[in-house]
Amino acid sequence: MTARSVRSKTNPNSGISLNSVHLVLGPLAAVIVYGIAKTLGMPEPAAWMFATVVWVGWWWITEALPLAVTSLLPFVLIPLGGIQDYRDASLALGDHIIILFMGAFMLAKAVEASGVHRRLALNLVGIIGASNAKLMVFAFMLASAFLSMWISNTAAVLALLPVALALAEASEERRFQRALLLGLAYSASLGGIATLIGSPPNLIFASVYENYTGESFGFTRWMGIGLPLVILGLPLVGWWLTRGISLSSPLSLPEQDKMSTHEGRVLAVFGTVVLLWILRTEPFGGWTGWFELTGVGDATIALAGVVAMFIISNGKGGRLLTWDQAVNIPWGILLLFAGGICMASGVMASGLSEIIGAALAGFTDLPLWMLVFLIALSVSFLTEVTSNTATATLLMPILAATGGAAGMPIELLMIPAVIACSCAFCLPVATPPNSIVFSSNKITIQEMVREGVVLNILLAALSAIIVLLLV
Repeated sequence: MTARSVRSKTNPNSGISLNSVHLVLGPLAAVIVYGIAKTLGMPEPAAWMFATVVWVGWWWITEALPLAVTSLLPFVLIPLGGIQDYRDASLALGDHIIILFMGAFMLAKAVEASGVHRRLALNLVGIIGASNAKLMVFAFMLASAFLSMWISNTAAVLALLPVALALAEASEERRFQRALLLGLAYSASLGGIATLIGSPPNLIFASVYENYTGESFGFTRWMGIGLPLVILGLPLVGWWLTRGISLSSPLSLPEQDKMSTHEGRVLAVFGTVVLLWILRTEPFGGWTGWFELTGVGDATIALAGVVAMFIISNGKGGRLLTWDQAVNIPWGILLLFAGGICMASGVMASGLSEIIGAALAGFTDLPLWMLVFLIALSVSFLTEVTSNTATATLLMPILAATGGAAGMPIELLMIPAVIACSCAFCLPVATPPNSIVFSSNKITIQEMVREGVVLNILLAALSAIIVLLLV
């Protein structure tokens, strides 16, 4: 759920940082692209925006600067190019998607501080059982995916990793160890697909979709696509990872104490928020329609939950959420969101989206099933080496414009790409869960690549089927 950190590399002979090289290459490429675009007759606003996308995209992909810092560039370059004035550009920071994710981050902090997420996960594992190797792996995968629907995939993996490592070390079955740990990582990434707040690319899609169509893609509507994919994807991933594994002797899970008042109250507030999200517009218009509260959105509910967390006692003389906890949310991700929203708005306002969409519209002559599958497969391998959030930010306006130019529902092209941003299973650097599990020194890169390549392909095919059936 969080972006990867900058990996600064230095040439030992010259002492020149590779990031320093990319700091120069980004704007240089932008100048070249601008010159070529003008020579080919592209309108000034579109040419400027094209150069901006290249510059920002270069720094995002190479991580020449922290992603959040690079995300400030659109707020400078778009007004300089006369595409939008500073007021319109700055509205991206107040977008309701930013507010929704900020609220979700703070709610997740309260959940993590209480420890109730670990209790729920271990209870779920205990219900499924620990005597069968395949069932145990699937139980951990299910618990990890469930947590990642509501909190960051990093927190989900960290909550379960100590128990998973203890079980892995208690068994001498190497294939069981590998399946358990890789299943934990992969299911955390997969689980984030199920809900709108589960992964940053999901919200980037929702924002661009709303800006392009004027219609909201709400929490329930997204779950109607994401949840079926996770329900079908988890057994698929589990089947592949657990082929041929077994346990020579049963393993036991750690005993848990009784749920505390703190945990119970956090669970009650968070559960209420989730219920309000799901029932906001459905069924029959949802509770906002019944009570004529049409001005209430998902962000409203999230912030109401945050305020409740600050007010309600934890039973120990404190509150369910403190400012010291809330202030430690990943603000850089919110800046990355805002920069992406600003750039997407600029791409559309400049006319660049229509130009790119018309240029790519020829690809839509392919059979629809093949087009959707190729988009999903390409993005899943692309995000192995790039930030999934940056990838989604760059691709969403382009795919929206391509779908629009081809006269098809734009979500047919956008949703497979967004899902694929969370399906990078080959490399440790692809996602935080992959990195965390790899750092346990129980998995080799070769093992991760061998399992991940197949799963990238399988999930691309599954996402194509889900999108074609449900969208």
